[in-house]
Amino acid sequence: MSHAPSPVIRPRAAVAPQPVPRCRGTSIQVLLGPEIGVPNFITRLFTIAPGGRIPCHRHDTIEHEQVVLEGGMVLTLDGRETEVKAGDSIFIPAGVSHWYENRGAEPVRFLCVVPRTEDYQTEWLEGPAE
Repeated sequence: MSHAPSPVIRPRAAVAPQPVPRCRGTSIQVLLGPEIGVPNFITRLFTIAPGGRIPCHRHDTIEHEQVVLEGGMVLTLDGRETEVKAGDSIFIPAGVSHWYENRGAEPVRFLCVVPRTEDYQTEWLEGPAE
């Protein structure tokens, strides 16, 4: 018989930023997830430095929910370019192609929440950011 998960409080400083492969000037911190007892979702903090970029990609079975905390960036959703800024919330349905680029002078930070899955797959639609 399984038991209910326990509450978790984790300081952001407890998680070291890691570079994101294929991306330029981008780091990730996995704040909450199954490795610390959070069973259903993964909460990640992305930081994109000025000039940083996450190349175009999609996830056929994973939706994303995001909140921009600081700064502003350009985002595309299925080829439609838009600017987002601190305070904006974003929903990216499964299968929608997307990329991010910080064209400003300040870092961008955004939370990205995804459902836990045993098979998280990314289809890259362009080469690594250089």
